[in-house]
Amino acid sequence: MSKTPSFSEKSKLYELIADNPKLLPLLSRFGIQLGFGDRSVDEVCRQNHVSTRLFMQVCALHFDPNATTRLSNPDDADLDSLLSYLSASHRAYLDEHFPHIEMHLNRIIEAAGPKYGNMLSHFYNEYKHEMVKHFKYEDEVVFPYIAALRTGQNTNYNIDQFRHNHSNIEDALEDMTNILIKYLPGDILPSERICIATDIMELSADLTAHSRIEERILIPFVESLENAKP
Repeated sequence: MSKTPSFSEKSKLYELIADNPKLLPLLSRFGIQLGFGDRSVDEVCRQNHVSTRLFMQVCALHFDPNATTRLSNPDDADLDSLLSYLSASHRAYLDEHFPHIEMHLNRIIEAAGPKYGNMLSHFYNEYKHEMVKHFKYEDEVVFPYIAALRTGQNTNYNIDQFRHNHSNIEDALEDMTNILIKYLPGDILPSERICIATDIMELSADLTAHSRIEERILIPFVESLENAKP
């Protein structure tokens, strides 16, 4: 991964995106529309009611997994932006990324025949099932718990339970790319396999960053709220 570039809230957002186009999908997850001209990161965030420092930290984690992420004195704006971003990410994975991969993968599965097609289908279905369950747990358990915590309600849950259940479930994606690249006969839809393998690897990197954001920003953030309870 490339070295984290130097940028600040005064940097032009377009220049930040131009330096690393992989950040472009993050904009819609923050509710930021294109057409922001030469405005700075701070100007665009303020116009879209997004915490500037949270936006910058999420971008930093996509550039560099070793980026410093601990927020000092987090406030409601940071948490609102974070939860909105995470929820929008779930929708993007389920409504955009998975259907796109499925469309192309099904063509390859059909062309590959039972020997390889059944393996691809198994790994993908297993992976999607685990991801849907994972996102549902966050949307229906973790995020409502955070909302209850903010209003002072007592619950039997704590964010440490989320940490222990936050396992790595991306291995099936690696299994799929191994089959697509290493083991399928070379004459089975080679161009389509290259495209979909690239998409799968990009999705895997995106999901890894998503987990990193939850582990290094969300969990410490919620722990600070828990520790502040009377």
